[in-house]
Amino acid sequence: MDISAGIQASLAGRYASALFDLAAEHGVVTAVESDLDKLEAGIEQSPELRMLTTSPKVGRGAAEKALWSVSAIMGLSELTQKFLGTLAHNRRLSQLPGIVRAFRTIAAAQRGEVTAEVTSAHALTDAQLDQLKTKLTQREGRTVKLTSKVDPDLLGGLVVTIGSKRIDASIRNRLNSLAQAMKA
Repeated sequence: MDISAGIQASLAGRYASALFDLAAEHGVVTAVESDLDKLEAGIEQSPELRMLTTSPKVGRGAAEKALWSVSAIMGLSELTQKFLGTLAHNRRLSQLPGIVRAFRTIAAAQRGEVTAEVTSAHALTDAQLDQLKTKLTQREGRTVKLTSKVDPDLLGGLVVTIGSKRIDASIRNRLNSLAQAMKA
């Protein structure tokens, strides 16, 4: 499999690549990707879980035990549970957000997809997301998988990030540009 040098160069990318290879070997890439989505949501929603993955005060054994329990409650696959145990044992749990992003990138590339992140001032409707997805798919020539976020500071409009490309059509950006033009 061809993985970009940027992903391979990072620590998180190397772990994600190893996890992807194992998941592909066992035919559970989709299950592991779903597990990582659940885990990411859990870390965002639970300050305790976030602290468990980031605090250097939590010992290897304690982190491993706690994650095994959390994994069982979340219904994570055995491969994902073992992978989390390896991260805890190697004291690399703080790398988890980067590993999740890198794994998604690798899995999407394998499927011929590109991932786009859409940030808007207000939550977009399903119809708006579908329309945006269709336009981005036409523009990129590949299937686009959208993730959306809300940032009220944008005031209005959208910011779309596809890989290293960024399309900023937000009102905040336009106001900043106007302010810069008026200074000159």
